[in-house]
Amino acid sequence: MPPSRSPELEVLFRICAAAHRAYRLANGSPHRADVVGMGADGSPTEELDRAAESQILDSVRSEGFAWNVISEEIGLLDRGSEKTLVVDPIDGTHNALRRIPSATISLALGSGSLAGIDLGVVHDLMTGVTYWAERGGGAFRDGRPIRTRPWEARSELVFLNLGRHATARTVGWVPRSRRVRSLGCASLEMSLVAQGSGDAYLFENAPEERNLRVTDIAAAYRILLEAGGGVADARFLPIDDLPLALEQHTSVTAWGDARWMEQARSEAPR
Repeated sequence: MPPSRSPELEVLFRICAAAHRAYRLANGSPHRADVVGMGADGSPTEELDRAAESQILDSVRSEGFAWNVISEEIGLLDRGSEKTLVVDPIDGTHNALRRIPSATISLALGSGSLAGIDLGVVHDLMTGVTYWAERGGGAFRDGRPIRTRPWEARSELVFLNLGRHATARTVGWVPRSRRVRSLGCASLEMSLVAQGSGDAYLFENAPEERNLRVTDIAAAYRILLEAGGGVADARFLPIDDLPLALEQHTSVTAWGDARWMEQARSEAPR
């Protein structure tokens, strides 16, 4: 029997479908990579991002919900609601612009902070796969339940954010892991940990403002928790109180099996 789904979750699915159609249309345009403005976070907004975000906002209005909306491009749209839709219209924009198959639409609904996220949907723009979770209801991939994998020492696969801003602590995990992948899409990599494809995901940049925002991780946070995993910062400190706002950034350590977390915390590179 298919899992029951709340009306609000069904709305998020419809929003994702509409945004995916807008993405496909914009992706065929010669202007897909044109910078059309500056986002609320201070980074350039490409046409591809704007097309997806505009469709998401139109869909929220047409569905008749007066949720607040927070997105990297528009910032906070405060409509006086108790609930906030946390949007990353395209997580992995650089991948999408270069046609690298690692980009998603990420939508989460909740209130206050990460701990207040009740629904999460991560839609893979390249494969069409959709990950989703509701608080207390488990996690799913295209309607099939998913769980994190049991950790096996010296056989782990770890997703790492690597690049010029990655900290020495992050790079230090390379020789300590059996296998390493770097996909450049936080919501997808955390969802892959949730389905058991990997054991952990780590992201820590310097300076602090180059770390992740709540828009990057809110949906995958709920999905991973419902799949049996956990999420903290790079020092294994809780991030559950990260507000639903763009001003704060955080490093992330996400894991599937708590035994990996305990071992990693005791041996973490300093």
